[in-house]
Amino acid sequence: MEQVVNAAISILFDGVAYGMLLFIISVGLSITMGLMGFANLAHGAFAMAGGYVLVSLMVGLGFPFIPALVLAAVCVAVISVPFERYLYRPLYQADELDHVLLSIGLVLMATAAITFVYGPSTVSITVPDYLNGQIDLGIGLFPAYRTFTIAVGALLILGLWYGFEGTIVGAKIRAAVDNRRMAQSIGINVDRLFVIAFALGSGLAALGGGLAIEIIGMEPTFALTYLVFFLIVVAVGGLGSIRGAFVAALLLGLIDTAGKYLWPDGGAFFIYAVTIAILLVRPMGLFGRS
Repeated sequence: MEQVVNAAISILFDGVAYGMLLFIISVGLSITMGLMGFANLAHGAFAMAGGYVLVSLMVGLGFPFIPALVLAAVCVAVISVPFERYLYRPLYQADELDHVLLSIGLVLMATAAITFVYGPSTVSITVPDYLNGQIDLGIGLFPAYRTFTIAVGALLILGLWYGFEGTIVGAKIRAAVDNRRMAQSIGINVDRLFVIAFALGSGLAALGGGLAIEIIGMEPTFALTYLVFFLIVVAVGGLGSIRGAFVAALLLGLIDTAGKYLWPDGGAFFIYAVTIAILLVRPMGLFGRS
């Protein structure tokens, strides 16, 4: 009985950590797709960029882990601005097929560039001693790094909730997500909101990509390998919903972790099965608007 309880606690903890990682990476995609109506399949490439910038800062320049993680997110957020301005913006009114072709092309280019610069192998970093080993949370010993990831996700949830619910910029973004034309008609600069939202989403993706190195690994195929998972979080949670992205990421993280523990040969069967079941009942996602 004790072994079953310990296994259940481990599955719950690992599932929450994985779900938090999915949330950090995917929430920006949910907001940008809900705001811009752009099928940005290159979102994972910004997460991958964050991971490799982190590696360069730590391994190449000797930066400590946390400053390098923050700086990597900021760098990718800044770099994403010209992408939005010169590549994405001209196609906002284009068909979804054009969106897909552009973003998939960016993913393939990013994959080739990363492979050329860093090689095809999985990269690694050395985390600080306080993030190695285990930490006592009162109910047992848990991996310190995954605990750190959960804490970062929790802080981001609070920060995003305040940013979108308690600030003028957040109110404008919510208004533009709900009704872009009406927001423009009352004088809201939607183009500026696009830049802010895109940079924020890309920066969060980069932050998640940096954290992902020690949890799910980082290699040049990262953007394509996990693209489906990011899209599932957005689809199940509902476009433009932070709460939806959080609930969906946690739900799918727990289900995927438990499914792989109970049936290792099944791969991602459970996460796809649950996704299909949810979308059959709620086609717009758990918190999406029809």
